[in-house]
Amino acid sequence: MAATTEQQHSAAAGLQVAAPQEVLQRLFEAQLGSARALEHALPALAQAVELGAAALGGSGRLAYAGAGSSGLMALADCLELSGTFGIPPARTPMLLAGGREALLHLEGATEDDIDLAEADLHGLRLGPGDVVICVSASGGTPYTVAIARKAQAAGAKVIGIANVEGSPLLACADVAVLVDTGPEVIAGSTRMAAGTAQKIALNLISTGIAVRLGHVHEGYMVNVRADNAKLRDRAARIVAAISGAGEKEARAALDESEGGVKRAVLLAAGAGPVMADTLLAAHGGHLGPALEELRKL
Repeated sequence: MAATTEQQHSAAAGLQVAAPQEVLQRLFEAQLGSARALEHALPALAQAVELGAAALGGSGRLAYAGAGSSGLMALADCLELSGTFGIPPARTPMLLAGGREALLHLEGATEDDIDLAEADLHGLRLGPGDVVICVSASGGTPYTVAIARKAQAAGAKVIGIANVEGSPLLACADVAVLVDTGPEVIAGSTRMAAGTAQKIALNLISTGIAVRLGHVHEGYMVNVRADNAKLRDRAARIVAAISGAGEKEARAALDESEGGVKRAVLLAAGAGPVMADTLLAAHGGHLGPALEELRKL
């Protein structure tokens, strides 16, 4: 029997003769349904957050792996962690079937290449303390499943995200995240509903990890890497909002902290450089308790 993502969707009947707005309405409704499917996955996603936070909170890495459109969803999340949450790219490597060339032209054959998976994984040398997020709509993509199994054999933990129940990836994962999006309106086109659900799942995991690690305070990105004008302005607003200082003082604190938002908040709130560093170190980089202790002094 074909995987659910390959089966015909009830909204597909007569799609080819429907008016453009009707076509879009049907596709839109399917996208909404894919988002709702994530609610059942929240407990598993919470487990994934704990695994990822344990790796990045220690000396481990949080790797991503995938092929085709699922790989692109994983890549997008992977690339955004550095700028948004200040996590060094070396801590979040990416295994994409086909490598750099796949960014310009996705070739289906690489999805089936188990030898390629082994070679990519060998170069990364994942092991105990590391976690890899493997994403596959069908849950049976040979490249991705091979990465999952070989990473586990090397001692790494695996978070599997798939859209088909009972799939090989979910069966072997340490944390299995099933996002049952069902049939696609365009049968088998998993860049649609399945891809949307994967992107949301990845957003939830990575953001949850950032919150757990103390990179988010009261909804602000306090570990942001301010490397352009927009982000420098954002960082100054964050420092001012949390510390209660004016924008001029906030910018001066950011200059003194060389762009470190958490340190700048403490400086703007009255701490000296040594005290700011001591407070952050004492609280594992979490700004909230460091700021609370400062205000008690």
